Amino acid sequence: MTNGPLMPKATAVWLVDNTALTFDQIADFCSLHPLEVKAIADGDVAQGVRGQDPMQSGELTRESIEAAQNDSSIKLVLAKRKLVIPEAKTRKGPRYTPLSRRQDKPSSILWLVKFHPELVDSQVMKLVGTTKPTIKAIRERSHWNIQNIKPIDPVALGLCKQLELDAAVAKAAARAAKERVKAIAAGTLLPTEETTAPAYKKDNEHFAEIVGHIDDIVEVEETTVDNLFDLDEKTKEVAEEDKKVSAADVFANFKKD
Repeated sequence: MTNGPLMPKATAVWLVDNTALTFDQIADFCSLHPLEVKAIADGDVAQGVRGQDPMQSGELTRESIEAAQNDSSIKLVLAKRKLVIPEAKTRKGPRYTPLSRRQDKPSSILWLVKFHPELVDSQVMKLVGTTKPTIKAIRERSHWNIQNIKPIDPVALGLCKQLELDAAVAKAAARAAKERVKAIAAGTLLPTEETTAPAYKKDNEHFAEIVGHIDDIVEVEETTVDNLFDLDEKTKEVAEEDKKVSAADVFANFKKD
């Protein structure tokens, strides 16, 4: 709620016509310049404006007006309204894109889908100002002009700001990390350390028991900084021994059977 009347110029017109208040008092209450109030009184300004009674709207009381008329040093104060009118909230619509930039939307969508696949459709819609069917068509490469679309940064095209893009990417990364933690806790996804870990002796023992060569178990030594070069040497020795095996040795094994 403002500190002045809802319709300042119309209120000033009514006060000039119906009261004996000074120009300074009216100007102070209506947030106008005294010369503008004088112009209203002379008929040079607001000729077609209909006066608004501040007493009818509850902005002033008759007692306050009479007191101010009797004493020019008294300033008019807006009366406390009995009914509080809430401020109208403007609904945010889709991002407006100039006509000269609308043909660049598919290129920006392709760039976001290619370089930031963690972004969901709602974030891409907010950044570029597009629709879900268009995003789906570009993701599935079923867009009618997909062969001619090249990925271009939406910031470079002026479709969004860098801060908006960074905020959307950070939000998407946090959501992806949270979903991964939940998946690991549910047992549906194993960490990379476990899936890429080397096979241990117990796995080799199980395999050797299956093929019947328990003496051929290979003990896998854990790789460290100290034995890294030793493992390379062992690998070379094993490769050289494999090279020494000739075709005659292979056919000799078949003859024994």
